[in-house]
Parts: sequence; C-alpha cells; structure tokens
Amino acid sequence: MESCNCIEPQWPPDDLLMKYQYISDFFIALAYFSIPLELIYFVKKSAVFPYRWVLVQFGAFIVLCGATHLINLWTFTVHSRTVASVMTTAKVLTAAVSCITALMLVHIIPDLLSVKTRELFLKNKAAELDREMGLIRTQEETGRHVRMLTHEIRSTLDRHTILKTTLVELGRTLALEECALWMPTRTGLELQLSYTLRQQNPVGYTVPIHHPVINQVFSSNRAVKISPNCPVARLRPAGKYMPGEVVAVRVPLLHLSNFHINDWPELSTKRYALMVLMLPSDSARQWHVHELELVEVVADQVAVALSHAAILEESMRARDLLMEQNVALDLARREAETAIRARNDFLAVMNHEMRTPMHAIIALSSLLQETELTPEQRLMVETILKSSNLLATLINDVLDLSGLEDGSLQLDLGTFNLYAVFREVLNLIKPIASVKKLHVSLTLAPDLPEYAIGDEKRLMQTILNIVGNAVKFSKEGSISITAFVAKLDTLRDSKAPEFLPVLSDNHFYLRVQVKDSGSGINPLDIPKLFTKFAQNQSTGTRNSGGSGLGLAICKRFVNLMEGHIWIESEGLGKGCTAILIVKLGMAERVNESKLPYMPKMPTNHGQTAIAGLKVLVMDENGVSRMVTKGLLLHLGCDVTMVGSSDECLRLVSHEHKVVFMDICVPGIDSYGITIRIHEKFTKRHERPLLVALTGNTDKVKKENCMRAGMDGLILKPVSLDKMRSVLTDLLEHRVFFEAI
Repeated sequence: MESCNCIEPQWPPDDLLMKYQYISDFFIALAYFSIPLELIYFVKKSAVFPYRWVLVQFGAFIVLCGATHLINLWTFTVHSRTVASVMTTAKVLTAAVSCITALMLVHIIPDLLSVKTRELFLKNKAAELDREMGLIRTQEETGRHVRMLTHEIRSTLDRHTILKTTLVELGRTLALEECALWMPTRTGLELQLSYTLRQQNPVGYTVPIHHPVINQVFSSNRAVKISPNCPVARLRPAGKYMPGEVVAVRVPLLHLSNFHINDWPELSTKRYALMVLMLPSDSARQWHVHELELVEVVADQVAVALSHAAILEESMRARDLLMEQNVALDLARREAETAIRARNDFLAVMNHEMRTPMHAIIALSSLLQETELTPEQRLMVETILKSSNLLATLINDVLDLSGLEDGSLQLDLGTFNLYAVFREVLNLIKPIASVKKLHVSLTLAPDLPEYAIGDEKRLMQTILNIVGNAVKFSKEGSISITAFVAKLDTLRDSKAPEFLPVLSDNHFYLRVQVKDSGSGINPLDIPKLFTKFAQNQSTGTRNSGGSGLGLAICKRFVNLMEGHIWIESEGLGKGCTAILIVKLGMAERVNESKLPYMPKMPTNHGQTAIAGLKVLVMDENGVSRMVTKGLLLHLGCDVTMVGSSDECLRLVSHEHKVVFMDICVPGIDSYGITIRIHEKFTKRHERPLLVALTGNTDKVKKENCMRAGMDGLILKPVSLDKMRSVLTDLLEHRVFFEAI
C-alpha cells in the first residue's frame, strides 16, 4: 500500500492571507504614525499660513489613515460592534480630511508652480552671475597683466627699451610665438619692420602702408584678426604645418608738428605703427575676448609711453641746446664785461694821458698870450687855444657818450639855482656872440621856480650846447632864449608819440626854446641831427666844424632827465628853433651857502690876494709840473715843486697855503698823503688847502677826494684864467670842487 507523505500547512490559506494583511496593516500603521513627526518639524519651520494649514491637514490625514489601519487589526477576528463603530468613524474622518486637503491643494498648486518658476529664474540668475564672476575674474586677470605690462613699459622713458619691453612682456603673458612692431618710414609711404620678439636683428622688411589689411587695421581702434599669410605676418620659420591665429592692432604715434625726433618721420597728420601678435603654430588655441582687450589696452599704453619718451627726448635736446646757448651767452657776457672794463680802463688812462698834454698846451698858450706878441703871433696863439679847447670838448663828449651808452653815467641830483644856470649860460655865450655881432636875449617866465632839483651840470651842458649851436650856425641876426614851465598842452610833440609826460605836485617840466636867425636846416635832415657823428651837410653849415656828438649827447642827457628834445625849421635860410623839455623836482628856497658852488668870472681884487701866495705842487710828470708852476708864477705865487709823496710830506709846512696834488700818478697814494697831512696839522687854520689835480672825470674820484678830506678838485687842462679863478674862490670860500 503506497503511502503519501503530505505535509499539511500549519495555517489554512484564508488564515494565511489574513495573517499577511494583519502584519501589513501593523507596519502601515507604524509608518503612518512616524510621518507626522516629520510634519511637525516642517510646521514649526513654516511661517506662511496656507502652507502650515495644509501640513496640519496632511498630518491629520496621515494620522487617521494610520488609525484606520491600526483599528483594522481587530477586525480579523470576531469583533464587537464597538470596534466596527470606531472603524467606521475613523474611515469617515479620513475621507473628510482627505477631501478637505484635496480642495486646499487646488489653491496651493499655482503657488507651487510660481515657486518653481522663481526657482528656475534664480537658477538662471545664478548661472548668469557665475558667468559675470568669471568675466570679472578674467578682467581682474587682464587688469593685473595690464598693470604689470604698464609698469614694465613705463619703467623707462627710452623709446627703444619701451618697444622691446612691450614685445617681451606680451610674448610672456600671452605665450606668443612671435610679436613684431612695424614703424612708418620717414616718407610715410611704407611700414618697416623695426622690432621683433624672437629675431635679435630684424631685417628691415618694408610693406606698403596702403595695403588693404593695413588699412583695415588702421581704420579700427580694436584688435583685428588677420590672415597668417598677410605680408606683415610672414615672420615665422618655414616648415610649420598649421599656423596659429594672428591679430594686429594699431599704435597711435604722437603728433610731431611742433618738434622733430631724430630718426622719426615728420608727422603732420595722425599716423600709426602696427603691432602684430601670433599664437603658437600646430595649436588649437584661439584668441579670447579678454586677450584682445589686453592687446588693445597695451597698445594704448605704448602710445602714451612713446609720447612721453618723445617729449622727454625733445625736452632733453632743448635743455642741452639751452645749456649750450647759456654757456655761449655767459661767455659772451664775460667777454662783453671784459671788453667794457678794458674800454673803461683805456678811457680812464687815455683821459688822463690826453688831458695832461692838453693841460700843457692850454696853460702855456694862455701864458704866451699874456706876453708881448705881434698881431700875427697873437692870432696863432688864439688859434692854438681855440683848437685846444675844441679838442678838450671833444674828449669830454667822447667820455660822456661812452658813459651814456654803457649805462654807467648817472644823474647827480641836487638843489640848484635855475636862474643862475641861465645867467651863467648867457655870460659864457655872450663873448662869442659879440664877436659875430649877434644879439642874445634871455626871457625867464614869472612862474619859473628859482630853485629846482636835478642835475645842474648836465642841464647847463645841454642848454649851452644848444645855444652854442645857434651861435655857431648864425652869421647875423639875433638869438632868443626862452624858459617857462610847460603846461600839459605844450608838452606833447606829435612827432614823438612815445613821450608821455606825467604831471605831479612834486615835479614840473621845464621848457626851453632857443630860436635863431641862422642858416636853417632842411626838414629832411632834422632826424639825422641827433645821430652821433652825423653832421648837417647843408651849404650854409658844411664848414662850421664840430664832431657831430653834441646833439646826440644832449638827446641822451634829456632822456635821462625824462624829457624830450626836437628841432623845428621851415627850411634853409629861415633859421630854426630848438626845443627841449626836462623833468625837474620842486625845491624850497634855500640859502646860497648850501648850494654847490659854481666858479665865477675872474675879478681884479683877487689878483692882490694871490700875489705872494706860497703853493706846493706835487706832480710826478715833469712837463705837467713845469706847466702848473708857470701858471702859478705868472699869478705871483711862491711855488715849491716836488715829485714824490715822501718829499711832499717832508716839505709841506704851515707856511704853504695851498697844496696841489696830481691824484692820477701811478704808485702814489694821494688819498693816504691827504690823511697824513691832516694828521700832521691838527689845527685846521694851520693846515694848507689840499686841492686835487686830475684828468679823470670819474665821479668816484671826486667822492674819494671829499672822503679823504681834500678841499678842492680841478680838472685838467687848466688855463691861466681858470687857475686865477680857482685860487680866488679857494681863498674866499676855502673849498672848490669843479663839477664832473
């Protein structure tokens, strides 16, 4: 009997299914109850009302679902009506909560969609921000390279170093295979290869500047990609399989219309150089935007650096030229100063040396004139005296003109008697005019001040020269001298618009008019009269004599006195009028003793006082000593002659009333002798009067004499009448300083 061993299941199939449902419901309930714990966390974190309410509803729905599955565990066995009621209630609540939650989702889904849209927008913005940050980082990197390149480029102002440094730094920063710079030639019609990165001595290739590719680059201010086969890009060695990309950029050159750089072209219009940059061959690398921007910025920086270098080169060249000119000017100035000093020294020496023989000629001629002479001999002596005086006047004129031209002559301002000046001029000119039978009249306006402040000597010299010319060029008729204070309407001269007088309370303008009935002047010749060494060549005056310096010197004196001088004449044979205007200061009336003393005409009573006067003469020059002695002896003086300072100091005594000393003797300190004589005679009335004899018209000599304590100064040459007048004034006033 065949047996069948069958294992019967422990649980029946329906019970097994129920068992699986029971276990599943348990775990479902457990899972449902764990979910609200998470929802509670989100509810606490949520701050928006609709979302928190939905979470609460969803939590309730989950709890009810879990409760339903949990209660369902008791329905697998026989259960009471209470369990069925609870189960029914849980399912009803679960259905109600799920419906409410579904209704709420209808309102929340659009919000959830907008949130999704915003999320996508924010993601796009984040991506865009990432790109911008990348650009910023790229720009920062580019800026760092630009600053580095700019620093390297501007570390020198030598244009060759600037260009070479630019190529080297660009090649290193951008990893270039080659970099080249093409400069315009002097003609401006071609570009010449001037600098390269790899070639030490680039060959001077040239390319026409009007090439289409070059025109394309020059017409844009951006870096332009060009063909590797372009003439300006054929710089790589042969044998390369795939050439890299090439860009070119223009480099503006400085506008050079105002100055010229040695080996650069003359640029009158805007011109450019060309910079070519090549990426490595056999490479897939391409030019990026930030690299092109870097190239453009560097090109601009190179242009700025080149302009600074060009300006510096020209400045250095101008400085060197200026230094050379300054050296030349300084050398010329020193040479001019040396020449002026040499001229002044020469004039000073010649002045003394010429006046010494003139002193002898005039003195001896005046002594000879006092002797018994035949009419013919007297005429000869008078001619000698006249010629000697003319030569002395010429010497004075040359010295005055020299001082006026080099600016060394200054006005000697002081208070003086204006009326006395005109009277002195009249007294000096009348003897000459009487010989020619000319009538000379002087008219002084009532409003003319008696005293004025100015240079008395120069004013008298100017007036005397003008009146002397009137006498010299007049053969007959009369000469009138008129002086008055010029009003504003009489100050202006239409022919001299540059003369602009200014009236004030402390000054006045003296107007002097000298009118003669002489030979007259051709109006065309008037402008030449005030030119030195120029003479009027009119028929009536050709043989009148003169050096042509008088009016030229007068004009310069008048200019120093802030005045103006001119001559008016209607033509030959109609006479002329000389007019001068000078500026003088107003002065109060002062005592006569305070005014500079002027030599007076010789008087007869002085001759008695001079006779027997003991005089000591110190002069190293034997001829001059003999001449001075002759003048003094003729005047009746007791004369003692010495030739050295020691001998003078040894022989001088209280018996000597006057001591004449030549102060221009080399090797003799006349000022020191004066001081020692003062020390020797402590009482002034016992000391002789100390008088300097000099042929030097330097004003410093006069000041030194007064400072040393001398009582007088006489200019050579000295005539007999002048010596008589000097001694008379010395004995009367105990002082006499001839005007210099």
